[in-house]
Amino acid sequence: MAQNARQMRGMKSNVKNPGKIFKRIMSYVFQNYKYQFFLVVILIFVSVLANVQGTLFMQKLIDDYITPFLLTDHPNFAPLAKAIGQVAVFYAVGVVSVYIYNLIMVYITQGTLHNMRKDLFSHMEKLPIKYFDTHAHGDIMSVYTNDIDTLRQMISQSIPQFLNSGITIISTFISMLILSIPLSAVTLIMVGIMLFFTKKATGQSGKYFARQQKNLGAVNGYIEEMMNGQKVVKVFCHEEESKEKFRELNNELYVSADRANTFSNILGPINAQLGNVSYVVCAIVGGVLALNGIGGLTLGGLASFLTFNKSFSMPINQISMQLNAIVMALAGAERIFNLLDEEPEVDNGYVTLVNAKEENGKLVPTDERTGHWAWKHTHQADGTTDYVEVQGNVVFNDVDFGYTDDKIVLHNIKLFAEPGQKIAFVGSTGAGKTTITNLINRFYDIQDGKIRYDGININKIKKSDLRKSLGIVLQDTHLFTGTVMDNIRFGRLDATDDEVVAAAKLANADGFIRRLPEGYNTVLTGDGANLSQGQRQLLAIARAAVADPPVLILDEATSSIDTRTERIVQEGMDRLMHGRTTFVIAHRLSTVRNSDCIMVLEQGRIIERGTHDQLIEEKGRYYQLYTGNSISA
Repeated sequence: MAQNARQMRGMKSNVKNPGKIFKRIMSYVFQNYKYQFFLVVILIFVSVLANVQGTLFMQKLIDDYITPFLLTDHPNFAPLAKAIGQVAVFYAVGVVSVYIYNLIMVYITQGTLHNMRKDLFSHMEKLPIKYFDTHAHGDIMSVYTNDIDTLRQMISQSIPQFLNSGITIISTFISMLILSIPLSAVTLIMVGIMLFFTKKATGQSGKYFARQQKNLGAVNGYIEEMMNGQKVVKVFCHEEESKEKFRELNNELYVSADRANTFSNILGPINAQLGNVSYVVCAIVGGVLALNGIGGLTLGGLASFLTFNKSFSMPINQISMQLNAIVMALAGAERIFNLLDEEPEVDNGYVTLVNAKEENGKLVPTDERTGHWAWKHTHQADGTTDYVEVQGNVVFNDVDFGYTDDKIVLHNIKLFAEPGQKIAFVGSTGAGKTTITNLINRFYDIQDGKIRYDGININKIKKSDLRKSLGIVLQDTHLFTGTVMDNIRFGRLDATDDEVVAAAKLANADGFIRRLPEGYNTVLTGDGANLSQGQRQLLAIARAAVADPPVLILDEATSSIDTRTERIVQEGMDRLMHGRTTFVIAHRLSTVRNSDCIMVLEQGRIIERGTHDQLIEEKGRYYQLYTGNSISA
């Protein structure tokens, strides 16, 4: 993790293609809220014009009403009251417009973020296992939380503020030109100075805001890692080392966030003071012009102009402040779109899995669950369809595989699993046992060779149907928030309660489940933290049993069960495996003695194969592993 932090220091953190990213954000807005957004633009335009109208009235108020009243003994206030009433109506319309468009923007923002989270999760479910093996889970979570949240402020506040400020600047500048061209030139000079400082500050803050989002993801990833491994940390007294690594990552985040917010926070005060300087300069110059009657500028016109001057610098200051929020949002959006742009799992398969039954000696598909499966193979050449019974015949023919092309971890793997056979893989940790089962699932695609399932190249089988035909019990079980019944039913969502209970009995899980507070309706949380590891694994076995698949993959399925329970569970497993092709991975060699074929792997190669008795007689690597005369696996 310390290495990751050092790498992050050297990364170029500037947001690439900010215009393209902003365009993609707005495409989400326009996708479902185009008309609402246009209504917001109209309401912003109305509110700005209402304010401009009120400011322009100040000149009329001073020149046409207040000044004449000073020279009249009995002034008539009726025209003034009428004029003030008209301005009040304008301001009221402006207030209502602001209120309505803010409500609409809240609706647009939350709807857009809702759709974005939905697309993120939907796309994430399509990503290959490789993506999750190479990305910290906490970093992925940070995309859903921190990065999405940066867009909330941008869409709900920054974009409307930009529109409001832009329209205000244009309308105000036109009004200023009407009142006094010389004073407008003075104002433009000060605006140029403000823009110069804004560009410098936002350039620096943008760089560090992008780095901040990356560092935040790294911190979240490390925190999640430590939370999941807290028992290991305490068992090995690794608290101080963990804190030291966290301090390093946290310091990376502190530095980037400190610099980003430093440049962001100084921009507002600088521009505010420059706005005050602009106001003072215009007041002095305007006063000289008005008192000398130069340029036709009156006292009322000067008062209006000074108000416009303040109105002119204020939106520029607001834009500069919102620029930082937009830069941070673009940095978050870049991470969001990077996830959305990840290549989904490729599936060019066209052979599907269907329920089948026999009619007149022929295999035909059916919508009913018959317990018999068939591969539906539609020939692309002539459009004809064949149905091949699923038997569980799995063949590896000279398979080479590497997680990267330059490092092959499996070499020339050949195996033949006949229907109903139990094939066991044994060997040292890292020999490639689990990797072989991952290839059957097509979690990864092979570099060379062929894998055939009932004579069909697995590349031609749709991945979802391929995996539906496989029941898997992993060494690392995972339980979801929900009842025990729901967790077992995860193996087959249409399973009845009786089928779930039968599967639990088969896995010998029924006894402990009924002793739980609510039995099968007991709610599990935190990955079943209130259950023992053995109990969790029993539920995983029951989950595979309820799926009733033609092929089983058991990856250390009984590794966390005590020896007495193992014997009972093994009986249930034997019933579950009866008539099914089963692949078993085991370090506890006593669990594979009755396998039809045991394959011994070493450094990605099958070095021995045969039954238990045959391999013992050969006195090779399996004999050494079994008797303990060599280094145990």
